[in-house]
Amino acid sequence: MDLQSFVTIQKEWDIVAARQLGRDIARKIGFGTVDQARIATAISELARNIYLYTDTGKICFEVIDNIDHKGMSIISVDSGPGIKDISQVMEDGYSTSGGLGAGLPGVKRLVDEFDIRSEDDKGTEIRAIKWVR
Repeated sequence: MDLQSFVTIQKEWDIVAARQLGRDIARKIGFGTVDQARIATAISELARNIYLYTDTGKICFEVIDNIDHKGMSIISVDSGPGIKDISQVMEDGYSTSGGLGAGLPGVKRLVDEFDIRSEDDKGTEIRAIKWVR
């Protein structure tokens, strides 16, 4: 297994591919079924955001295997319009697509570490880390 893998998100089917690859990596490094489901859900949300709001982007996976920690990093990168108000999109219930608005706040709750960076007209990078317990 590569320590780093990615799926390019351009069409709806790519969301499924990213979700499956992430779940496979999670299983291989020792996550239980509940955490695998959490990881797959977080990946779905991140990939769907790329699909809905940008022309293209990718979901990258990196295995973290330190002396005292084992886990995975999920990085969503796109070159879309950027997020104008990060604090607004991090509010529960906020949605621009008519969805439930669980998106990014939901992802943050599903993982152990969450960081988002965005620039107007340059894109967004979201890094989420989940640790094996």
